[in-house]
Amino acid sequence: MNYIVSIIGRPNVGKSTLFNRFIGEKKAIVHEISGVTRDRIYGYSEWNGFVFSVIDTGGFSLKPNQFIEKKINDQIFLSIKESDVVLFLVDIKVGLVNLDLEITHFIRKYNKIIFLVVNKVDNHNSRKYTCHSHTDFFYLGFVRYYYISALNGSGTGELLDNLVDIFQKKKLLYEQQNKYLTKRISYPKISIIGRPNVGKSTLLNSFFEREQNIVTKNSGTTRDCLDIIYNDIGHECILVDTPGMRKKSNITENLEFYSTTRVLKTIQYTDVCLLMVDALIGWDRQDMNIFKIIERYHKCVIILINKWDCFYEKNWFIKKQFEFLIRKKIYPFSNVPIIFISAKNKYGIQKIIPIAFQIIRSKEKKLKTNILNKIMLPIFKKHPPTPVKNNKLNKLITIKYCTQLPSYSPKFIFFSNFPQHIKKSYKKFIEHQIRYHFDFIGVPMKIHFRKK
Repeated sequence: MNYIVSIIGRPNVGKSTLFNRFIGEKKAIVHEISGVTRDRIYGYSEWNGFVFSVIDTGGFSLKPNQFIEKKINDQIFLSIKESDVVLFLVDIKVGLVNLDLEITHFIRKYNKIIFLVVNKVDNHNSRKYTCHSHTDFFYLGFVRYYYISALNGSGTGELLDNLVDIFQKKKLLYEQQNKYLTKRISYPKISIIGRPNVGKSTLLNSFFEREQNIVTKNSGTTRDCLDIIYNDIGHECILVDTPGMRKKSNITENLEFYSTTRVLKTIQYTDVCLLMVDALIGWDRQDMNIFKIIERYHKCVIILINKWDCFYEKNWFIKKQFEFLIRKKIYPFSNVPIIFISAKNKYGIQKIIPIAFQIIRSKEKKLKTNILNKIMLPIFKKHPPTPVKNNKLNKLITIKYCTQLPSYSPKFIFFSNFPQHIKKSYKKFIEHQIRYHFDFIGVPMKIHFRKK
């Protein structure tokens, strides 16, 4: 059984800072601008042998006027419902405000265990110059209250001790939690990557058949990388929604820079990237840039052409033309699966996860050396590299032997008499032949040449 702790409060009281301290990494973006966190962000914390889930939430709005504020509140409601303990954060430097009172009345309706956490007690003087403010917090009527500084960590140890006490009273066994965590770590990670507003969060919501993440018509709604465990007929994995990746020249805010940095870090630890493309815009330079980043990190990839409900199958020629153009641009990594979908209408999305698992299995494929040489050496003989022609040399380049290296992703080494003179175009030719004959669909690979 997995116990869940959610952190709630009004904007800018330090929820994301406390969340990052609990999980031991900077997963949630912390910024002086209020309203940065919008979706629920999940993480895992361990304290005294207990592993539990932590949820960071957006700032609560009493009377949400904007659509995005209403959606943030909906995410807070969901996090409270699925939590065992709620940490209600308040700011000692601001003191008690009307919104704190309203949040108190609201969360008591859920009949959850509530800890009042007075944050920003950064030094001993904090309590002195805000004596009246911290006394006011008793007016809220909570039995459990704690003074902490999420920024420097003071007081968080006592808070975590009491959380663990709650788990012990509920007879949570460390062995069960450790087993669950070990299983979770073994799950493949599948990340949804793409430009802003291509439908990444919509796809995630369609997978779960509920509004897991906030979706709006405005680009840049998702700002954090959000991972959720997903189970589809035996295909257990972690799905990750990511912020849209803009061109560097278009990144105008610090928040966009932080979000893009998180996406790059997510790609590093991803097994399969789902690169989403807007069918109405087509494959443009930014899509190619993102694809190159995925390829540079040697990650498996599936290309998803979203918003295909505007075309469907009524124009077969457009579909084939779309595919041909993309495969030409990404050559020699041209056997990437291309799936035409509508994230909104759930058209074609049933194929995605099974194909992702098929790619993961292909990535683990190890070719026997004798079979590899049996297929590849006749190809080298029929289509040899361009001969070396200069004042000193005028000889044929030959490749006599090849083998696959033991590595996380497929790497092949080819032994030649003049490896330094083999051109990049011939390297692409070899990669294309390996993909064609050995079916490494959607799997990145490296080609190396060594002296015979």
